[in-house]
Amino acid sequence: MTNLREIPLRTLDEKPTTLAELAGEKVVLLVNVASKCGLTYQYAGLVELQQTYGPRGFTVIGFPCNQFKGQEPGTAEEIAEFCSATYGVDFPLLAKNDVNGENRHPLYTELTRAADVEGAAGDIQWNFEKFLIGRDGTVLGRFRPRTEPKDPAVKDAIEAAL
Repeated sequence: MTNLREIPLRTLDEKPTTLAELAGEKVVLLVNVASKCGLTYQYAGLVELQQTYGPRGFTVIGFPCNQFKGQEPGTAEEIAEFCSATYGVDFPLLAKNDVNGENRHPLYTELTRAADVEGAAGDIQWNFEKFLIGRDGTVLGRFRPRTEPKDPAVKDAIEAAL
């Protein structure tokens, strides 16, 4: 597997970056996000994780995606405003991209090779699927969309990675 920390990305405001540049040596929880989804409330839990574990070398990074019933239709400015005003998001957000299909971002080409706790790899099921990425760029855990940020499995995996 390619080192995920070195794959070229773009920030929400279209500046080139990588996970290594955005997160430094931090453990990362990468989440494909959407502003108009039934799971959007999970932003609150992601902000809580950021506040709790951020000082210990952790960051959440959001990856907006509009592939699931058009639930992230906004511009970069609209996404940033929604996240900040509604949930107080202070973690990095990347440019909107595809996570599945022929236009899948290269980062997700690699991520979807990782299996979840049930041993299933493959396509992203829906918004708010989460990947825990270690300091060395390897996937340490994959949590499906309905696994909330406050779930003990997520918190335990973050604790173990830190």
